[in-house]
Amino acid sequence: MRSLGGVGLTLTSRLRGFILSTTKPRAFHAISKDQLQLYTSKSCSSCSNLLVGKDPTSIVAALSLSETSKSCFLGTQIHSHIIKLGFTDDIFLLNNLIKMYSKCGLVGDGFRVFDKMPDRNLVTWTLMISAAVQDGQFEWGLEIYLGLIRSGLRPNEFTVGSVLKGCAECASTKAYEFGMSVHCFALKVGIEQSCYVGGSILNMYAKLEDIESAKGVFESMSNLDTAGWNTMIGGYAQCSYGLEALKVVSLMVWRGISMDQFTFVNALKGCSVMGNLDFGKQLHGLIIQSEMEFSTSVVNALSDMYSRNGKKDAALKVFNRIQAKDVISWNTAFGVFSEDKNTREIGKLVHEFMLANMKPNHVTFSILFRQCGELLDLNLGLQFYSLALQFGFWNEANVRSSIINMFSRCGAMDMARLFFDSLLDKNLTSWNELISGYNSNHCYTEARKIFCDLWDLGVEASEVTFSSILETCYKDEHQEMIRQIHGAVVKSGFSFHGYVCSFLIKCYVKVGLLDDSFEFFNGFETLDVESWGTMISALVHQGHLFEAIKFLKSLREAGGKPDEFILGSILNSCADNAGYHLTKSVHSVVIKMGFQSQVFVVSAVIDAYAKCGDIGSAQMTFSQSFRSGDVVIYNAMIMACAHHGLDKEAMGFFEKMKLARIKPSQATYVSVIAACAHVGQVDLGRLLFESINSDSKMEPISEDIYGCMVDMLSRSGYLKDARQMIEGMPYTPWPAILRSLLSGCRIHGNIELGEWTAKKLVQLVPENDVPYVLLSKVYSEGGSWEDATKIRREMIERGVLKNTGYSWIEV
Repeated sequence: MRSLGGVGLTLTSRLRGFILSTTKPRAFHAISKDQLQLYTSKSCSSCSNLLVGKDPTSIVAALSLSETSKSCFLGTQIHSHIIKLGFTDDIFLLNNLIKMYSKCGLVGDGFRVFDKMPDRNLVTWTLMISAAVQDGQFEWGLEIYLGLIRSGLRPNEFTVGSVLKGCAECASTKAYEFGMSVHCFALKVGIEQSCYVGGSILNMYAKLEDIESAKGVFESMSNLDTAGWNTMIGGYAQCSYGLEALKVVSLMVWRGISMDQFTFVNALKGCSVMGNLDFGKQLHGLIIQSEMEFSTSVVNALSDMYSRNGKKDAALKVFNRIQAKDVISWNTAFGVFSEDKNTREIGKLVHEFMLANMKPNHVTFSILFRQCGELLDLNLGLQFYSLALQFGFWNEANVRSSIINMFSRCGAMDMARLFFDSLLDKNLTSWNELISGYNSNHCYTEARKIFCDLWDLGVEASEVTFSSILETCYKDEHQEMIRQIHGAVVKSGFSFHGYVCSFLIKCYVKVGLLDDSFEFFNGFETLDVESWGTMISALVHQGHLFEAIKFLKSLREAGGKPDEFILGSILNSCADNAGYHLTKSVHSVVIKMGFQSQVFVVSAVIDAYAKCGDIGSAQMTFSQSFRSGDVVIYNAMIMACAHHGLDKEAMGFFEKMKLARIKPSQATYVSVIAACAHVGQVDLGRLLFESINSDSKMEPISEDIYGCMVDMLSRSGYLKDARQMIEGMPYTPWPAILRSLLSGCRIHGNIELGEWTAKKLVQLVPENDVPYVLLSKVYSEGGSWEDATKIRREMIERGVLKNTGYSWIEV
C-alpha cells in the first residue's frame, strides 16, 4: 500500500484523529421504514441484482443509488461487496466510493478509503478536497491540496474551485494568503477566465471582504455568467456597500443579462444595507415581471427587505402571500414583530406556526428569545424555553447565547448565571453574553469575576470579550483593572485592534489618566481618522475641551482630515461650555473642509451658536446650509429659537417644515413644546401634544416629550395637570421630570404637591441635594420657616451636601 507521500506524516495523523471524532455509528434505527422496505420488498429486485453484480458499472450504479437516497447502510454493504470481489485496486470504483461516503456525511470513512488506495489520480484528490470543504473541515482541505501539489499532479479547474471555496469559508489571514497563491496558480496555468474558477476567485475575495480585489477580478472577466454577477452583488452587500451592489444590478438589467433567484436575493440584501426602499420596490416589480414571486427564497428576502426598511405592513403582506412557507419565512415574520414590540401578536404568530406543522430550528428560538429580551417579557421567554427543551435546541450555541441575553435583558441575572453554570460546553459567545449582561444590569464586580474565571480557565478571549470587560472598567472607573486588562490585551495580540484600543483610550481618559492615554495613543504604528476621533471624543466627553482642540490641530498638521464625527463632537463641547470664540474657529474649519452640507455638523454649529447667545449666526448657518430641507437641521433651529424665547420664530420654522412636507420627528415636538414652555403658550403646547398621534402617527410618545409637557405645565401653574400627566404616562417617573414639577411647586407655592413630589424624588436620588433645597424653598417662600429649617436639618443628618454654585466667563 502506498502512503500519503507528499501530504506528510503530520497530515496523516491529524486526519486519522479527525476520523475517530467524526465517524458516525451506523445505528440501524437511523434507517427509515421506507428504506427498509426498499431493501426487503420484492419490487426492488433490481437493487438486489445490482448488489450481486460483479461488473464495475453495476456497482457504480448501486453507489449512485446509495448516494441519492443518503443511505449509509446500503453504501457500507456495497463497500463490503467491492472488497469481496477484489476491486480494492480499481481507482474508478474507489473514487465513487469516496464520493458516496462524502455525500452521506461520512468523510472519515471516505478518508479511510483514500488512505488505503495504492494509486490516486486527480479525481481522487479533488473528491477528497471537496469532501473536507463541504464538511466544514477547511484547513484539512487546504492541506490535502498541498499534498496534491507535492504529488506532482496538476490541479484542474474543479480542484482549484474547491480549494478556493475552502479559503473563502476559512476566513483567516493565512487562508487569504493561501487563496492569493491559488489565484496566482490559476493565472499561471491560464484557467482564471473559466466561469467556475473566476467565480470561485471572485467569491473568495468577496467572502474575505477584499472588495477591491473582487472588483478587479469581476472587471477582468470577459465571459461572466449569472453566477459571477450574483457573487459580485452579494459581495458588495456583505461588505455593506449597498449602493455599489445596486449599481451592479442596474448594469445587469441594462445589459439584458438574465436574473435568477440568487440575483434578487442578493440585490434585496443590498437594498436592506443601504435602506433604499424605492429601489426595493422596483426590484419587487421586477420579481413579479420575472415570475419569481413563487420562489420562497426570493419572497423571504423581499419580506425581510420591507421589514428592515420599517415597512411592517408591507412585509406581512408579502409573508401572507407566500404559498409554500418554509421555516425561513416564519423566522423573517418573527423578526418583523420584534420591531413592533407586541407580545400578543408574537404569541399568536408562534401559535399559527405550530398549527402549520412547521418545525422550528435554532434560528427560530434565537430570534424568539431575543424578542422576549427586547419586550422584557420573562414569562413568555420561559414558555419558549420549555419549547426549546422539547425540540432539543436549548443546547445550540446561538440559542444558548440568546437565552442568556433574554435573562439579562429581563434583569434576571440569577437565572442567567444558573443557566450558564449548567452548560457543559461553554463557548466564548456564552461568556461574552454573560459579561455583557452583568454590564447592562450594573453588576460590575460580577462581570470582572466572570472575566477572571474565563482567563484562569485558559479560554481564548476575542475582541468582543475585551470590549465588554473594558466597558465594565469604563463604567466602574476601576483603574487597577484597566491596567491589568491592558496587559491581557497586549498578551493576546489585540493591542492594535481598533475597537479594543478605542475602549482602552476611553477608559484611561475616563479615570483621569491622560498621560497614559496619550502614551498609548502615541504608541500606535498607524494613526487613522478613527483613532484620532476616539481620542478627541473621549477628551470631549470628559470635559477636556482644550486638549481635544489641541488634538484637532495636531491631526490637521499631520495632514489628516477630520471627519464629521470629530467636528460634531468638538462643536457639542463648545456648545456645552458656551465657548463662543472656539465655536467660530471650529466653524471656519467646517467651511474650509467642505462640511457645510453634512447634517449633523451643521446642526451642531447651529446649536453651539445658539447656546453661546449668537442667534443671528445660528440663523445665518441655517440659511447657508445646503441641506436645510433636513428634519435634523430644522430641529436644531427650532430648539435654538426656543432657548432664546423666540416662540414665534420657532413656530415659524415648524410651519415651514410642514409646508416643505418634511415629516416632524419626536425631537421636533420636543423643540416646539419647549418653545411654548419658555413663553407660557400652554394651549398651543397642548394642541401640539395632541397632534402627535392624530397628525404624525407617532407611537409611543417619547420620554422627552412628556418631560417637556410637564415642564411647560409646571412653569405655567398647571400643577395638577402636570401630576396627572406624570401618573398617566407609560413610563416610570425619572428625576428630571419630578424636578420640573417640584420647581413649579416652588414658583407657585403649592406646599402639598411639593411634599408629594419631593418624597418621590428622594426615593429615586436619596443623595442628591436638589429635592431638599427645592422643598426648603417651597416652605420658606410660603412662610413655613419651621418646616424649611427641618428640611435643612434633615439634609445635615443624612449627610447630603448642597452643591456650591459658581459662575464663569470666557476670557
